[in-house]
Amino acid sequence: MNTRHLQRVIPGVDTSDGAGVRLRRSVGATPGLRLDPFLMLDQFGTDNPDDYIAGFPPHPHRGFETVTYMIDGHMRHEDHLGNIGELKSGGVQWMTAGRGVIHSEMPQQAAGRMRGFQLWINLPARDKLQPAAYRDIPADQIPTVPLAGDGYLKVIAGQATHAGETRSGPVNPTPGAMATDPLFLDLRLAPGTVFQHAVTAGHNALLYVYEGSLLVGQGDAVRELPTHAAGVLSDGDTVTITAGAEGGRYILIAGRPLGEPVVQYGPFVMNTREEIEQALDDYRNGRLVA
Repeated sequence: MNTRHLQRVIPGVDTSDGAGVRLRRSVGATPGLRLDPFLMLDQFGTDNPDDYIAGFPPHPHRGFETVTYMIDGHMRHEDHLGNIGELKSGGVQWMTAGRGVIHSEMPQQAAGRMRGFQLWINLPARDKLQPAAYRDIPADQIPTVPLAGDGYLKVIAGQATHAGETRSGPVNPTPGAMATDPLFLDLRLAPGTVFQHAVTAGHNALLYVYEGSLLVGQGDAVRELPTHAAGVLSDGDTVTITAGAEGGRYILIAGRPLGEPVVQYGPFVMNTREEIEQALDDYRNGRLVA
């Protein structure tokens, strides 16, 4: 067993996106903070509707996938294909922008807490121009494994084995997801709980703390990962974490790196400058989603 240790901490930086939705961005806050194949990780979370009510009006994407995990709240997705999806508490939307999608994500609540994550996952060059697609996955379709105390493990993507039982996430493998082989787990651990999980050697991996605190690693390599920060892990085949004195909630994400050049211009992620210019021209002239 080769245990991964905490290699780098990326604090969540306060920013806003869409029509002024307040959020914390860690991975992807600058181009140098990407973690192949992950382009961006945003955490949103507030009880103040002024921080989210304007939502994300229609906007384009090309060349990657987005995973939206709604822990609390209700958001509606609408896109150029005529799709309408309701993303509610505990649910996930997995969207492949592919060649192009123009969509909106608008709050369906005027009060209460809205909290969750959006993760951008790169697509390999061969799949960047595939047709757009998306899937809404309600909370009751996400496998939940009880852990010690009042803890649990939710398997959004990939596989998790606990007490001899293997659970698989509900995401159907798109070509891009097959290429990156993503793992996405949501964990709640009771105070002081030690948790181990296999992570494929050679895949990039990170942890994010959204409640409480966390110790990562074993022996002399143990380091603390604070709240609202992403922790990039070293290579290895296992991650060992210990919940802080108050317990906590965390996400664990891993994926196979693509090793391809990344050229990003806002919502467009391609491999060359020329492809970005083409995406912009397609968008300006109504060909992005053609």
